[in-house]
Amino acid sequence: MFFEGFERERRTVNGVDINFVQSGAGPVILLLHGYPQTHLLWHMVAPQLTGEFRVVAPDMRGYGDSSKPSAAPGDHSVYCKRTMAQDIVALMDDLGHDTWHVVGHDRGVRVGHRMALDHSARVKSLTSLDVVATQAVFDNMDGQLAGAFFHWVLMRQPHPVPETLIGNSVKFYFDFLMDRWCATEGAITPEAMAEYERCFCNQEAVNATVAEYRSSELDLEHDEADRGRKLDCPVMVLWGGNTAKRPGWQTGKNMGFLETWGDRAHDVRGKALDCAHFIPEERPDDVVAEVRAFLADIGA
Repeated sequence: MFFEGFERERRTVNGVDINFVQSGAGPVILLLHGYPQTHLLWHMVAPQLTGEFRVVAPDMRGYGDSSKPSAAPGDHSVYCKRTMAQDIVALMDDLGHDTWHVVGHDRGVRVGHRMALDHSARVKSLTSLDVVATQAVFDNMDGQLAGAFFHWVLMRQPHPVPETLIGNSVKFYFDFLMDRWCATEGAITPEAMAEYERCFCNQEAVNATVAEYRSSELDLEHDEADRGRKLDCPVMVLWGGNTAKRPGWQTGKNMGFLETWGDRAHDVRGKALDCAHFIPEERPDDVVAEVRAFLADIGA
């Protein structure tokens, strides 16, 4: 049904099992999904790219059918973005890829950003879909942004408060997020929704994803050590311009997507698309066209 013709595999790297699909030939594109989804997010984008590129789309640790290691209360190293980036770099090493382009959505951008900082020689470009950098979010948190990012605030509470609250009503919580963050009727098919629900609506996934969000405490320490450092690789930023159901999303009252990424990269370009958060499913053809044009422009 999904990813017809793709290789499906699961490999052990960096102490965890990473589930992924791959196909195509050419320069390598790494697709990193976000919350509360899986690699399935790319099912309408990835097949369009395999004629020109080798496409790799994993489930990050804590998500989908990849490992969900337990994190002891207070240990943020298990799910910090540095560790999650190391997983994927180890996977790419195992697959024999020296360099690649990262296209990320949501949490996948945060992992991709850290990957580009820690492994700058490996990441040739970064495409950010509907994300402002983590450090910018916390530096500029206001009432609007806190309202849109209520789940961030909830999941930073001590264990086991968010795990219990979300776990006790996980289907209700999941349905709310999937509805509130989408502005395109029918963009997420019933089959895709069922698969996302299978992977997310269980206590193990809740525990893992809460730990991933809570690890922002350590992510911010890593970001502070890199404050002012700009990415050498080109960056493209695409964001959902329809915020009717999610006022304050990502930028609050005072930020702009291009401006915040301009503080973190030398070469930044991008634009808004007519959709909400789930850009790869709401506007898959636009994503493919913009990625192709971007990579052609930088000589990929």
